[in-house]
Amino acid sequence: MQLFRPNLEASLTGAGYMEQMVQGILVVNTETIPGMMITETLGVVSGSTVRAKNLGRDITQGLRNIMGGELVKYTELLEESRQEAIGRMVAEAMSRGATAIVNVRFATSAVTAGAAELFAYGTAVKAE
Repeated sequence: MQLFRPNLEASLTGAGYMEQMVQGILVVNTETIPGMMITETLGVVSGSTVRAKNLGRDITQGLRNIMGGELVKYTELLEESRQEAIGRMVAEAMSRGATAIVNVRFATSAVTAGAAELFAYGTAVKAE
C-alpha cells in the first residue's frame, strides 16, 4: 500500500505503522524505531499548510458528491497538503541535526470559510 508519493520510499510494514524516508530523514508514526536506538531527543518539529477551495474543483466535486463516489480532486488536494506539511516538518528537523522524526501525527482545522490548515508534527531525534 502506497501511503505517500512514490518518490518518497514509503512502506507499510504492519497494521497502523507508517515509515518513510524524506530527504534522508526517517519519518515514523511510532515512539520508537524498530531496530534502531534513539540517542538524542531534539524537540518537537512541525510543518503546516493552509489550502483554499477552488471554484472549478468545487463544482465538479459537488456533482460527484451528489452521484456518489470518491471526491478525487479533494483527495489530491489533501495529498499535496500532506506532502507540503511533511516537507516543512522535515526541513525543521534537518536544521536541528536530526536523523529521524518519531511519533508523527497530523491534524486539521478550519481557518476560514473555504480554507483549511493541515498540520504535521512529531519529535526530532538522532537515531542509530
